[in-house]
Amino acid sequence: MSRGHADRVATPSQTVGPFFHFALAPDERLGSVAGNAVGERLQLRVRVIDGAGMPLPDALVEVYQANAAGEYGASGFAGFGRLATGHDGSCLFETIRPGRAAAPEGSAQAPHLNVCLFMRGLLRHLYTRVYFAGDPDLETDPLLALVPADRRATLLATPTAGASNSWEWEIRLQGPHETVFFDL
Repeated sequence: MSRGHADRVATPSQTVGPFFHFALAPDERLGSVAGNAVGERLQLRVRVIDGAGMPLPDALVEVYQANAAGEYGASGFAGFGRLATGHDGSCLFETIRPGRAAAPEGSAQAPHLNVCLFMRGLLRHLYTRVYFAGDPDLETDPLLALVPADRRATLLATPTAGASNSWEWEIRLQGPHETVFFDL
């Protein structure tokens, strides 16, 4: 090894962000996932918090979902949304309840939204899912079955008290109730 190599020092990796609000999420219409699609309309408030429960106001949340028939990429339904979180760490998607999509091995998955999270300080974006609490199909979802039973609640949106067709879900980045993230 030459002397020049020995003088080199490793440098830290670049992290993601913090440019989301003005560069990647300038259009709040991206929070309307379903457009004119047929299906049960709902609102999903996603709140991103750190391990201490503090809201993260500069995250970017992307969702991708099937239509009401459980089909991805169906004509007339993009199923994609992207929003930046606000000062309270939350953003609000307007969409439809997805249908049961087929799993790769042929079984049916419980209705869910795929979620990708970008945030300053992360070296890579994070993948997770959100399901709907109380859905009878949760028991047979093949991916959810891989998650330890005591961690599944981190993937469940709950109905908003006093509001119909409104759901809430927290993405917790650290701590004992950390959301389950998937290594894709």
